[in-house]
Amino acid sequence: MTNRRTLLTAGAAAMGVLATPNIARAETVKWRMVTSWPKNLPGPGVTAQRLADRIAQVTAGHVEVELYAAGEIVSGLEVLDAVSNGTAHLGHTASFFWTGKMRAAAFYTTVPFGLTPLEHIAWIEHGGGQALWDELYAPFGVKPFMAGNSGMQMGGWLKREIKSLDDLKGLKFRIPGLGGQMMAKLGVTPVLLAPSQILQNLQSGTIDGTEFLGPWSDRAAGFYKVAPYYYWPGFHEPNGTGECIVNADAWAPLPGDLKAAIEAACRAENIYALAETEWQNAAALEDLTVNRGVQLRQWPEDVVQAAKAAAGEVMETFAAGSDIEQRIYASFKAMSARSESWSGISSQAFLAARNG
Repeated sequence: MTNRRTLLTAGAAAMGVLATPNIARAETVKWRMVTSWPKNLPGPGVTAQRLADRIAQVTAGHVEVELYAAGEIVSGLEVLDAVSNGTAHLGHTASFFWTGKMRAAAFYTTVPFGLTPLEHIAWIEHGGGQALWDELYAPFGVKPFMAGNSGMQMGGWLKREIKSLDDLKGLKFRIPGLGGQMMAKLGVTPVLLAPSQILQNLQSGTIDGTEFLGPWSDRAAGFYKVAPYYYWPGFHEPNGTGECIVNADAWAPLPGDLKAAIEAACRAENIYALAETEWQNAAALEDLTVNRGVQLRQWPEDVVQAAKAAAGEVMETFAAGSDIEQRIYASFKAMSARSESWSGISSQAFLAARNG
C-alpha cells in the first residue's frame, strides 16, 4: 500500500498535478479575501474567485477562502490597508495602486516600455524580484505573490481621436502607476479610479478617456458604449501582473506544507490566467470591432516617442530614490538589459519574420 501511494504521488508530480498535502488538522482555517475588482469581472475578477477555489482545493479544504468583491467590505483602492490591518486575510489586487504609499510598488504590476509578461515572471522567479518585493511590502505586514496576469494591455479608450501629441494637452485620463506619471509629462491629467468607478466617470464626463486592461475585460466593463476609439499599443502597460497579498500575522503560523500549497496555487493561477487572457482577447477584439462599432486607432508616432522619453525620465528618478527603490530599479534595469539582448534575436525576430 505504501509503495502504491508513493507511485501515485510520483505519477501526479510527473504530470504537473499538485498533490494534496498530507495535513492533519483539527480545525479549518477560514480566510476573507478582498479584491479590487467587480465580482467575476472577466480577467482579474474571474482570477480572484478561481484563486480562492484553488487554495481550498490544494489545501484539501483546510484553508477556506470567502471572496468579497470591491465595495463589499472595502473599496478597490483600500485592499492593501484592509489586508495590512487584518480586516481581511488576503487581497487580490494590483501593486500599482499603492504608488502613493511606496512608489516602487508599480514595478510589480508593470513599467511603461518595460518587461513583457514572460520577462516579468522571469525577473520575479529567477532575477531576484521576489526577494525585493517581500522586503518592500514587509513594513505593511503583508506577503506578496504573483497571482494572475492580464497580459499586454491596450492603449485605452477615448471619446475623441488623438491625431498628434498636441491633442493630449489637458486630457483627463484614468491611468494609475508610473504610466500616469509618464502621461502627466505629456500634458495629460492622470486620474486614479478603482475599476468599478471608471464607467460612471466616463459617462459623466469627469474623465475623457481611460485605460484598463485588454479587449476581454474592457468589453465586459462597457467602455465602448461611451468612448468608441480604442488605441494601441499599450506602451504604458506591457504587462499586467495581479497580486495576492497575505496578512503576515495570518501567514506566519501556517505550517510549511500549507504555505507551499498556497504559493503553488498562486503560481498556477498566474500562468493559467495569462493563457486565458491571451485566448480570450483575440475573440473579444474581433467582436468589439465587427459588432460593437469600436474603431481601432494607433497612437501617433510623436506620442509614442514623447512617451518613451517621458518614461525614461520617470524611471531615472528611482536611481536617486530610497535604498529599496534604488535596488528594485537596478534589478529591474538589469533584467531589462538581459531580456533585450535575448528577445532581439528570439521573439522579436521571430514575430517580424512570421508577420512580415
